[in-house]
Amino acid sequence: MPRYKLIIEYDGQGFLGWQAQPNGQTVQNVLENAIALLHGEPLVLQAAGRTDTGVHALGQVAHFDAPKEWDPFVLCNAINGNVRPHAVSVISAERVTEDFQARLSAIGRRYLYRILNRRAPPAIDRGKVWHVPKTLDVDAMHEAAQHLIGKHDFTTFRAAECQAKSPIKTLDRLDVMRFDEMVEIRAEARSFLHHQVRSMVGSLVQVGVGKWHPLEMRRALEAVDRSRCGPVCPPDGLYLVEVLY
Repeated sequence: MPRYKLIIEYDGQGFLGWQAQPNGQTVQNVLENAIALLHGEPLVLQAAGRTDTGVHALGQVAHFDAPKEWDPFVLCNAINGNVRPHAVSVISAERVTEDFQARLSAIGRRYLYRILNRRAPPAIDRGKVWHVPKTLDVDAMHEAAQHLIGKHDFTTFRAAECQAKSPIKTLDRLDVMRFDEMVEIRAEARSFLHHQVRSMVGSLVQVGVGKWHPLEMRRALEAVDRSRCGPVCPPDGLYLVEVLY
C-alpha cells in the first residue's frame, strides 16, 4: 500500500488536541474522517506529535497508508475539500517510502510560543497568544533560558501524567525575542516531554516579571522537582512549527 506524508496546519481552538478520542472533536478525528470519505473505509493517521487541547500547528506531520495510488496534489485538495469547515488544512502531500514514520523518523521538532505583552487584551489573536499585561524583561528571560540548553533531567518541567520512559532530554535551542508588543520563545529539540515547553515558558515569565532571578531557572532545573516549576502557561500561544527529518 502506498504511504503518504502530510504536512498539516490547524487552529487548536475547539479541538481536544490531536489524538483521536471516542468523545469530543480532535484534529486526528477530523482528518481521518475526511480521508475515509475518499476511500470508503477507515484509515489511521500517525502523527509526529500529540499536541494538547488548544495547541496550534503550522507544520504538524502525519502519515497514512492508502489502499490506492494518489497524485499528491489531488490528494491534498481532496482532503481539504472534505475537512471543511474545520480550521484544519493540509499544506502538502507527498508519497514516501514504506519505512517512513512521522514520529519515529523525526530528528527534531521546533515549537514557537507567542506572548502578547501589552496592557490591552487581544482581539484578533484571541486564543492564539498568551496575554501578559505586565512588561516582560526579555533580556533576563533569554539569559535564564540558556541555563536549560543541553542534556538534562527535565523532571522539573515535566507533567505529572507524562508517559515518556525517561525525563532526560537534550534541548538544542531556547531563545526569547521581542518584536514590538509580541514576545516569541522558540524551542528546538529532538523530542519534548509532556508540557515541557509550556512549563519552561511559564517559568521564564516568572523571570520576565521580576519574581525570579535568571539563575533561579538553573536551580529549578537542578532540583529535579516538579514543585519548583513556575505556573504552566496556557496552550493558547503554543505552535508546533516544524518537524525535522
